[in-house]
Amino acid sequence: MITLYFGGREVLQGQLSVGIYGFMVFIVQNLLWPFTELSEILDEYQRAMASVRRVMGLLDTSVMIPHGDRSLPLNTVQGELQFDDITFAYNGRNPVLKHLSLHIPASETIGIVGATGSGKSTLVKLLLRFYEVQSGRISIDGVDIRELNLLDLRQRIGWVSQDVFLFHGTVAENIRYGSFDATREQIIHAAKLAEAHEFIEQLPQGYDTIVGERGQKLSGGQRQRLAIARAILKDPPILILDEATSAVDNETEAAIQKSLQLITQNRTTIAIAHRLSTIRHADCIYVMNQGQIIEQGTHEELLSLNGSYSNLWTVQSGLSSTLH
Repeated sequence: MITLYFGGREVLQGQLSVGIYGFMVFIVQNLLWPFTELSEILDEYQRAMASVRRVMGLLDTSVMIPHGDRSLPLNTVQGELQFDDITFAYNGRNPVLKHLSLHIPASETIGIVGATGSGKSTLVKLLLRFYEVQSGRISIDGVDIRELNLLDLRQRIGWVSQDVFLFHGTVAENIRYGSFDATREQIIHAAKLAEAHEFIEQLPQGYDTIVGERGQKLSGGQRQRLAIARAILKDPPILILDEATSAVDNETEAAIQKSLQLITQNRTTIAIAHRLSTIRHADCIYVMNQGQIIEQGTHEELLSLNGSYSNLWTVQSGLSSTLH
């Protein structure tokens, strides 16, 4: 306003040319526009500083699970697992596992079943050292996992969890995650073994289709099959399937089971399942209840015991009179 008033007076008095006056008016506007963006810059600065504080807080957090200094070369892993007198409880809660002992021979497939909260998934998380046992010892090929380098330990184990995580990227990138040097042919082969190739081919861009954040563009069964393909591509000596077929239909489950018979050969496999049909062909099946193993044996041996496993099988196979 000052520029308009005083500049206008100078022009009327002939002391300032019209051209210079017009230039002054527009140059002031060009000067003021950046000030309107100053508030946005300050807002973005505050957001960035808040993010930096969170990141630095995370980096300053002490490591709860210490690394061991013993390496675990891939070509030396046999896959023999031993749980010796394991006891574990989450913070402030009752023990989930109580003096549990379990031996899994190398290259065998075992199944673990039991009611929700019986400690099945906790057993796997302890093997991966997401948590530390309060007492007891877990070993791989006779070596305490606490002595092993944490990165080596987790790279030797393939884990397909019930809660599948997919990131915002293509189908191929999600399968390749963890096996970054894999070729396109290897990715497709893993997808075929996981019974995922057919539905991937039907996607708009096939293996180059963006799956969305956490795989929101795919169904639960499709996400699980991609997770299985990811584990197959990793080709670990120890494979963990934690309710890996819970979100697929019966036809797809049957196809995946057929593929798993090939996948599990020459590798130690732990299959946790509520569907007993998933683990009926395992070398040994363990039934857990309240943190302890109450039954063990093959499918036929457990049926002959007429215990918890037999009751579960009767209900799931539709033979129970209570279903009528």
